[in-house]
Amino acid sequence: MNAIKGLLFDKDGTLFDFAHTWESWAVAFLMRACGGDIERATMIGAGIGFDLTQRRFARDSIVIAGTPQEVTKALLPHFPMMTERSLNDLLNEEAENAPQMEAVPLIPLLTGLRDSGFMLGVATNDAERPARAHLDGAGVTDLFHFIAGYDSGHGGKPAPGQMLAFAARVGLAPAQIAMIGDSTHDLRAGRAAGMTTVAVLTGLAEEAELATFADMIFPDIGHLPAWLATQSDATDNPST
Repeated sequence: MNAIKGLLFDKDGTLFDFAHTWESWAVAFLMRACGGDIERATMIGAGIGFDLTQRRFARDSIVIAGTPQEVTKALLPHFPMMTERSLNDLLNEEAENAPQMEAVPLIPLLTGLRDSGFMLGVATNDAERPARAHLDGAGVTDLFHFIAGYDSGHGGKPAPGQMLAFAARVGLAPAQIAMIGDSTHDLRAGRAAGMTTVAVLTGLAEEAELATFADMIFPDIGHLPAWLATQSDATDNPST
């Protein structure tokens, strides 16, 4: 058995509560981009799986697991006076300002994991700049050895590029790393890279949807330390 020595986290829905952040983002972006026209904002929101009236994403919304570039392409036909670059910049600007709710208190959890010797990383389908803004806001940026967005040069999930880049950065084999996420994109990327996959239920995906791709499922990342302790014990005392 390979001891887990590295932990690679998704950001939205894993480190931070997805709904609190991105539902607020969707309202702010749509109303700004539509000049306050609620009827138009409602129509455009429906096109990306967001109900403006209920302030709720559909489970198959492109925003949940897609990259900002993919969301931009889906929105661009609604904004013919904007270039793809300017629309993407607007999306990222609103993303940087989106309020964050930590899934669990992050500073004590991540500090404890790092002090225990784990290498920590973030792999998100968000752009790197807003991702760093969110981590800065939580005061945890310096606790990570690696932070990558879809635009950091390693691609986006479910491809394994970010996973393998983290492994190379921290000098670990993929089998020594756990990928922790709330979506099938996260878990499929981890599986493709040869990592242990851990699902959490702080995003919008249901347990049954994640189970096919997850080695473990927890309510949230606060359950990691106890699980990691059992992994360490099993490695130190293998059964005969």
